[in-house]
Amino acid sequence: MNRRTTLMGVVALATGLMLAGCSSSDSKPELKVSGAFMPQPVSDMAAGFLVIRNSGDTSDRLTSVTSPLSDDITIHETKNQTMRMVSSFEVPAGGELDLERGGNHIMFMKLKQRPKQGEKVSVELHFEKADPIKIDLPVKETTHNPKKQ
Repeated sequence: MNRRTTLMGVVALATGLMLAGCSSSDSKPELKVSGAFMPQPVSDMAAGFLVIRNSGDTSDRLTSVTSPLSDDITIHETKNQTMRMVSSFEVPAGGELDLERGGNHIMFMKLKQRPKQGEKVSVELHFEKADPIKIDLPVKETTHNPKKQ
């Protein structure tokens, strides 16, 4: 009886390990950025907005943003009309992260220069799992607020 219990435990453990190896942990997030823009700054601060779509089966997290425009770039959430810095944002599997006016966004502090409407600001988005994504944020008029589709 004791030998049989041990054998069943080994079989259960081996099955669990085999199933863990076949899980979706080796699938990767599939990220694509759209709708990116920066309103023309009116001070030494600016905001960035965009949508990150994840068509993969694995979620990811936006962990930081870098750009030659500023050495002080953070990501912020807005809840109850209060903005606060966060360490990351989830990009859900099969979903999207929407950084938009009045909501979650990228903050550029202590700008090295003020980009003008029509220019582009290069940024690099850094993730927990996916490779960094380099994009250009077109600088739009200060009041630019695209319509939701």
